[in-house]
This record gives sequence, structure tokens and C-alpha cells, in this order.
Amino acid sequence: MMKGDHAIDSSLENYQYPEGGIKAWSVVLGAWCAMIPSMGLLNSLGALQAWTSTHQLKEYSESSIGWIYGAYTFFLFLGGAQFGALLDSHGPLYVMLPGSIGIVLSLVFLSFSEEFYQIFLSFSVLGGISASALFTPPVASIGHWFNDRRAWATGVACTAGGIGGCLFPLIILYTAPKIGFPWAIRIIALLCAVLCCIACLTVRTRLPPTKAGASLDFKALGDIKYASASLGVFLVEFAVFVPITYISSYALDSGFSEKMSYAVLIFLNLGAVFGRFIPGILADKIGRFNVMVLNCLMCSLLTLILWLVSDLKVHPHSLAILITYAVFFGFFCGAAISVAPVCISQVCEIQDYGKRVGTTWTLVSFGTLVAIPIAGAIKQSTGGYYGLISFGGALYLSSTVAFAASRGICKGWNLYAKF
Repeated sequence: MMKGDHAIDSSLENYQYPEGGIKAWSVVLGAWCAMIPSMGLLNSLGALQAWTSTHQLKEYSESSIGWIYGAYTFFLFLGGAQFGALLDSHGPLYVMLPGSIGIVLSLVFLSFSEEFYQIFLSFSVLGGISASALFTPPVASIGHWFNDRRAWATGVACTAGGIGGCLFPLIILYTAPKIGFPWAIRIIALLCAVLCCIACLTVRTRLPPTKAGASLDFKALGDIKYASASLGVFLVEFAVFVPITYISSYALDSGFSEKMSYAVLIFLNLGAVFGRFIPGILADKIGRFNVMVLNCLMCSLLTLILWLVSDLKVHPHSLAILITYAVFFGFFCGAAISVAPVCISQVCEIQDYGKRVGTTWTLVSFGTLVAIPIAGAIKQSTGGYYGLISFGGALYLSSTVAFAASRGICKGWNLYAKF
């Protein structure tokens, strides 16, 4: 048996993956509930960035504000290795319960925040670390119950990010002008509390726990297959947050109404809902790496063609082009969250899955930390969004090359091979 194809070792060969059933799908449900607060807020960064840049933080530069949202993604992914190791050794509840309490408290504190440092500490630090505890354990737990259908099951759970990314901006858009931004955030906090309770009750692992060990498995990077797959994930996650974070601000800057500018982000997340599970179904049939190569290529082409065209203010259909871009980009970028972790599962043993996924996303965290501020600095230095858009498109092109190279290293260069 090729290492990674079924991700089991000799001690686990007699284990059969349920691939379904009430217990397995209840884990998917719990993961879905856990990822609405964590990934839903991540996909709502555009709405939060647009609001705070025109209200609480209107005196700050784009690059300065970008550090708040870059730091949120940094802490979200940085905790992956530590929480992944705890999952492998103790199970998900030890990680998810503190994360649930933390994410609710972070939103409550955010609702009272007015200064830069207050927003940074409440949302970026506490919120990011708590979201990390609600991201890695649910994704890795699904891998204990599904193998052949893992990409599909993971994709179904990851639709939560798109749904949360639609729901939270809608709450801000329609309640903040009437009852104030603080109360809009408190409504989101209450919703997150309910969802986290369900998640803590339903997410479970199945395989025997492993001994607690190092939370960062840097030795694994000596394996060229794992290292190349991690590079592809690093680049695609570096790229994905540029459009997600700046598309609403771009729409506002282009002269569109406030409602339409927030709606553009909602259109993007609607596309992402379908982009979470449909690529997962295809990935199980034609190969996870094959789907990642295709999706990264499509995101690069959409960004460098459609978004750049909409940036031409003289174009009579700029709004229609931007909405089209948002929907299709949202669909194709969805695989960055749902399929990318499954690619890692193909190049590691399942009992190490939590630690390996955590290690990969810890590396990813350093890219996401700087991606948003760099994009903001490019926008400032060029006096517009042309450079920012080009930067995002170039990142996606590099991730396409990286995943294609990793596929060749892991499976060979046969274009028709399933991998």
C-alpha cells in the first residue's frame, strides 16, 4: 500500500473507516457548527475591514489596519500544531471547549473596543487563538471517520465558512446602522455561543490516542512529498485572503453604495458555500491534488482578468463584472479550506494527521500575517487597487505551479493519474 493513499500504518490496518452513519455525520455536523464562528469570521474580514476603516479606525492607513486582520489569520493558523497535537493525544473537547469560551469573549470585548490596540487584542489575539482551536480539531476529527469520502465530508463541514461569511456581514449591514455596531457584534457572539455548544457535544475522534509529543513536526519537512504539499498550501492560503479582505473596500472606493459593497462579499461567500463541497466530491473522484491545481489556476485567471477589468472605471459594466468575479472566485477559492487539508492527509499517516495539518498551518500563519498588510501597502504606494489585484493574481499563479509540482513529485507526471 502506498504511504498516504489510505493514511494508515500497520498498527491500524484492521481499522475500517465508517464512511458514514449517525456517529460519523454527527462529527461533520459538529465540525460545521465549530467552523461557522472560526471560518465564518475569517470570511467576514472584508466586512469588518470596510466598517472599521470608515468608523473606529478611519484615521489609520490601509496597511496599519491590515495588521489587525493579518494578525487574526496568523493566530488562527499558528495554533494549529499545538492544538493538532492535543487532539492526537487527548481528543477534541480539551481544545474546543476553551476555544468556544474564548471566541465568544473575544466578540464581546470587540463590541466594546474603540481604539486600535483594543481591537487588536480582543479580535486579533484572543479571537484568532480561539478560532484556531475551533478549526484544526474539527477538520482532523473528520479524518478519523472518513477516508474514501474524506474530501467530500470535509467539504460539507467547510461550507460553514461560506455560510458564516454570508450571515455575519448581513448582521452587520442591517443591524449596525439601526442598533449600532457593538450590538451587531453581540448578536454574532450569541449565535456563536449556541453553535459552539453543539460542536463541543458532537465532535469526537475514533482512533486510539497517540502519546503527546512535539507539537511541531519539523522533521516531517525532510519528506519531499509532505514538504512540497505544504508549500502549495502555504502559497494558496497566502493568496486567498487578499480578495476576501479587500473586495468590499474596493467596491466602496469604486463609488458603489455601502449596501452593494457589503453585498459583493456576500456574493463571494455564497459562491464559496458551493465551492466547499462540490470540489470535495470531485476531489474524491479525480484526485485531491488535481482539483487544487485546477482551482488555483481558475482563481489566478479570474483575478487577473475579471477583477482587473472591473477596475477600469470607464467600463460600463464594472459592477456586473465585479459581482461575477466575486461569485466565481468564491466558488473556486473554496478548495483552499476544504481540499487543501485533505491533500496533507494523502502524504502522512492518519494517527499523525492532526500534528501534520497543524504543522502545515503553522507555517501558513506566517504568510497570512503579512499578506493583508503587504496588499494594503501596495494599494497605498500605487494609489489604487491595480497593484493589489495583480499581487493577488500572481500569488495564485505561484500556488498553481507549486501544487502541480507537488503532484508530480508525489504521483508522477502522468496527466491522467488520479491523485
